[in-house]
This record gives sequence, structure tokens and C-alpha cells, in this order.
Amino acid sequence: MIFRPHPYQTAAINKIVKDKSCGLLLDMGLGKTVITLTAISELLSLELIKKVLVIAPLQTARNTWPDEKDKWEHTKHLRMSLILGTAEQRLAALAADADIYVINRENVQWLCEVAIRPKEWPFDMVVIDELSSFKNPSAKRFRALRKVMPLVDRVVGLTGTPAPNGYMDLWSEMYLLDRGQRLEPTITMYRQLYFKPGRMNGHVVYEWRLKKGCKEIIDAKLEDLCMSMQAKDYLQMPDRVESEIYVTMDEAEKKLYDRFGRDRILPDEDIIGLSAAAVQNKLLQMANGFAYDTQGKPVHIHERKLFALEELKEAANRPLLVFYSFVEDKERLLEHFPDAVELKGRKEIEDWNKGKIPMLVTHPASAGHGLNLQDGGNTIVWFGLPWSLELYQQANARLYRQGQKNTVYIYHILTRDTHDADVLKALQEKNTTQDSLLRALKARIAKLWEEKG
Repeated sequence: MIFRPHPYQTAAINKIVKDKSCGLLLDMGLGKTVITLTAISELLSLELIKKVLVIAPLQTARNTWPDEKDKWEHTKHLRMSLILGTAEQRLAALAADADIYVINRENVQWLCEVAIRPKEWPFDMVVIDELSSFKNPSAKRFRALRKVMPLVDRVVGLTGTPAPNGYMDLWSEMYLLDRGQRLEPTITMYRQLYFKPGRMNGHVVYEWRLKKGCKEIIDAKLEDLCMSMQAKDYLQMPDRVESEIYVTMDEAEKKLYDRFGRDRILPDEDIIGLSAAAVQNKLLQMANGFAYDTQGKPVHIHERKLFALEELKEAANRPLLVFYSFVEDKERLLEHFPDAVELKGRKEIEDWNKGKIPMLVTHPASAGHGLNLQDGGNTIVWFGLPWSLELYQQANARLYRQGQKNTVYIYHILTRDTHDADVLKALQEKNTTQDSLLRALKARIAKLWEEKG
């Protein structure tokens, strides 16, 4: 296929070629992968780079990067080696003669600390696909990559969600691009300069809030480093219709749900919640129709959502991309719908895009980044919602993206008067730190206690 770049894509390609460090904060569907591959091809032809390391989510590393390379006439010549699989397979891929080496982010620490000696670092360019996955400065993958970045001549960060939980996420992401030049050399200095304590317990700060005017200061500091674009400004996107489908538990089921929310324990079913976060997860499980007991075994509660999905499937009469929250949700979906297929890899992606799969079932973390599924359907169903705004947005962008020709329908199956509503509200208001959801949970539990008297 011949690549005819949009003007914004040309601008992004030129920025990668011109600047040794840059962040492309491009909305989902704007073509971050082909933009980067085009720039890599040009940099190689100019002999400005020799070897490129691409760090990406597993499915994106395994499917999207090689597929995009082979899709376009001007990038087919690029030699790509996938550093995936067992340690032996990864070492063989690392030893292969290639232009681009693609590794999943889970193996970054292995690559930096085990596979390659620092003085023998071979990559003069690093591309971090989904830069936001390095937002935690305490994570091992960040610490490992941070040590080798001084050996890298060029770096590109790609993401559509640079600050999913707020501006505190930006420090480690930007550090990998400029080694602390713009947002201070340490997270402590960044925090002290731009933030003030919010919620506290003694000396422990649970929430940091931006000081007045600091958002604008940070934005200005990153202006030359990052290019930010939204799909709605550059593409003729299809319509997007979002709907809620409510199911209602019967009196006994609702009584069980409220009792657990109030008491945090159902002794007859051996279901216990030891913390607020555990209670939150248990309530979301119960809203979906089950709950794990203390042995990790699922306890059946209801099938309301399964029946609602059954009706939706029949009424829609078109392929459905269904996102689940818990492993037991997946098992129940695959058992209830014999024609449902779990997304595992390339074969399911190809079959889906060819229209061979009536219901594709996956977790948003498995399909949240980079996968092109828009050719196989235009209907998403959320059987259970994540509290991560990043996962939610990225998952919806598998269908609502460039190349989608039809109106995209996004259905949320919610159990009435449960924690489902709190999660959806938080997602819609883009207030999805876990703290905000726990506050909503505490308010709901407090109400139950008031009703109990």
C-alpha cells in the first residue's frame, strides 16, 4: 500500500527526523506507528542511525509493528527482529542482523540488566510505544531504562494518554526523553516545585495537587519537546454513540450485595474483603454476577449481564467486541456464547478483521494499545468496566479510529444500584484515580449503614 501522509503526519515525521528527542502525544488512530516507521526509514537512509529499539505492549510488539512495516511499500524493506518469547528466543532475536528490534515492555529490565552489558549497548535510537506505561518512577522497567538512556542518541515517546492520572505522571515519561532537563532531575524536585499536598494522614501524603498556574508552566516547558494532536481536529471520524444497558438484581441478590458492601463479609459464601480496594473489586465482581471466595474459587450470584448481552447480540446482529474485567467473566462469556472467541494473538486479529468472528472477547489490558480491529466491526460492549481511564480510552480506540467506516456503538452493561455506576461516572468525568473510586465506594457504604440504622 502506498502511504500518502496527512499534513499532520508529515509534520510529525519531520519532528522525529529533526529533533533527537521528542514526544508524539497523538490521539488514538492518528497513525503513530506508520509515522515513526517512516521517520526511521528516513533516518536510516541518511545514516543518522544504525539500530533502533522499539519498546511496546506485548500484543503491539508481536502484531502491530511487524504488520504496519509490511503494510506500506516504503517500509517493507526494513529488517525487523522481535525480541519475544523465551530467554533463548529473545537472545537469538537480539543477535539477528536487523534495523529495528522490537521488545515488549515486560522484558526491558532483562534487556538492560541481563542481556546487554551497558558499555555494549547497540541501539542509537529508542522508541517507547505507549510512553505512559513508564509513568511510575519506582517501577523496575523505568529504573532499568533510565540507566541506559545516556547511551542513546535519539529517543521518541509515543502515547495518546500522557497523563492518565494527572500531571504527576509526566515526570518519569519526560525524564526518559530529556533526562530531567525540563521537569527537574528528580521526582522530588518536580513535586516540590509544582505540587502541594492534598489529602494527608499525618506525614503521609495520599494526593498531590498542582499549584495554581503550574499546569500552564509545565505545558510551556514541554512545548518544544512534545507534539500534541487530537483525532477530532485532523480526521473525519465516524459518529460515536454510547449507551447504558441496565440490569436489575432480584431482592435476594441485591440483599446479598448490600450486605457485603456494609459488612465486608459473607460468611456463608466464604467471601471476605480485607481492604477498601478489595471490597471495591468484590462489589464489581458481584455486579457482574459472581465473586471469588477466600480460596480464589468463583461463587455464582446471578446471570443478569449474560442475558442482557444475549439480547444485545441478537438485536445488533453484527460482530461484537466484548471487554471483560475478571478471568471468571471471560470463562462465563465463553461458556455462555459458544461462538465467542478469546483474543490471543495474530490469528484472532486476522479472523476478526475478515468478519469470521461474531463475538471477540478480551481484557482491555490485552487489547488496549495499538491493535487495529476497526475492519472487523463497529460495536463494543463493556461487560465489566476498568477504573483506568487509559485502559478504557485505548480499548475503545481499537474500533473508534482512523479507517473505521461506520458509526461506532459503545454499550456499557451495568447492574443497577451498584458500584458499576460509580466507575462509569468516574470514567465519563475523567476522574479515575483509584482514590476517587474508593471515595465513591465509601460514600455508598456509608449510605448502607445509614439505611441499616
